[in-house]
Amino acid sequence: MAAIDTPAIILLVLVALGIIGNNSTVTIAMLVLLLIRVLGWHQAFPWLQKYGLTIGIIILTIGVMTPLASGKISLDTILSSFLSWKSLAAIGIGLFVAYLGGRGTILMTNQPTVVAGLLIGTLIGVAFFKGVPVGPLIAAGLLSLLIGKS
Repeated sequence: MAAIDTPAIILLVLVALGIIGNNSTVTIAMLVLLLIRVLGWHQAFPWLQKYGLTIGIIILTIGVMTPLASGKISLDTILSSFLSWKSLAAIGIGLFVAYLGGRGTILMTNQPTVVAGLLIGTLIGVAFFKGVPVGPLIAAGLLSLLIGKS
């Protein structure tokens, strides 16, 4: 009798959650991981675990900074962001979220037991509440503030 491939079943459930929640990001990510697993490219998992987050952050940063690089955000727009209370609040919140992300990265590295809960919460948030999967870092940062460790 063949052994049950529990990780593959979990990935299939997450694919289903992505489809039910109409979230292509989760669906595609889980399908890619499932494909890697089914094709037996298990050597990719340690590499993805080590560098995937960094590569994702680089791609996310490129996406966020593209309006600046393309000229859609001018120097005048950047300078005027220091004159509006909404823009100043955005700067402050951006600083705080970046700080939380840094704490979250450290927490996820130092306390891997919390990673499963953070991932489940994030995937539910992405699948059913139209969130985006940057949640684990911020959630870990908030958790680090709550438990007092980074």
